[in-house]
Amino acid sequence: MSLNLTKPICFFDLETTGINITSDRVVEISILKVFPNGNKESKTWLVNPEMPIPALVSAIHGVTDERVANEPTFKQLAPEISAMIKDADLAGFNSNRFDIPLLAEEMLRADMEFDMKGRVAVDVQTIFHKMEQRTLGAAYKFYCDKSLENAHTAEADTLATYEVLKAQVERYDELENDTKFLAEFSSRRKFADFAGFLSYNKDDQELFAFGKHKGKLVTDVLDKEPGYFGWLLNADFPLYTKKVLTAIKLRALNNKF
Repeated sequence: MSLNLTKPICFFDLETTGINITSDRVVEISILKVFPNGNKESKTWLVNPEMPIPALVSAIHGVTDERVANEPTFKQLAPEISAMIKDADLAGFNSNRFDIPLLAEEMLRADMEFDMKGRVAVDVQTIFHKMEQRTLGAAYKFYCDKSLENAHTAEADTLATYEVLKAQVERYDELENDTKFLAEFSSRRKFADFAGFLSYNKDDQELFAFGKHKGKLVTDVLDKEPGYFGWLLNADFPLYTKKVLTAIKLRALNNKF
């Protein structure tokens, strides 16, 4: 079967130096772009993270310092990656909680604009966990009756994720073959930022989701405690979270005039 698409969708996977969204870096990225007419294009890049790759991490995905020593940095690749995904929805396996937030950080560090306005994100892992509670290798075997060779390489995981989503849509009658439906189904709690530091209330107003101001309106806190905004910008929060906070503050200032 084919996915029912109204715009292109990019399946992607990142291999990284670790699992810290703020401080770790991409060492490999693979993107499979699927168009509404069924055409596909794909690209895989090795990336020099400009930092050592821990041996334990290299043992998982096979990307070593030696392999990436002469590869381009993410900043050098960012324009090409941005051009490939700019008109597309995004999809991945655990992408809402890891790949998209980390990709956003890398883009912002490279001085490239990145946000999710005008696009949706489909997290195949969330659909899988809601339906079967398994892992990508098990998902590939369960839905596609294939063994996942070369697991933890970006290209293999990307292609497997694409095939799994198609099989999920075909298997479950309750899953509509529609990207927006799949994005909503695969989402968890709604957050204003990728990392989950800012959430929404029932009126779609931003709330702090952590710390001493958890559950309070961001606009109220920033108005009553201006120094808190400066602390947030200087603290070790993701760049995208800081970008959202800045936009909220500017919006509040504009509403006063």
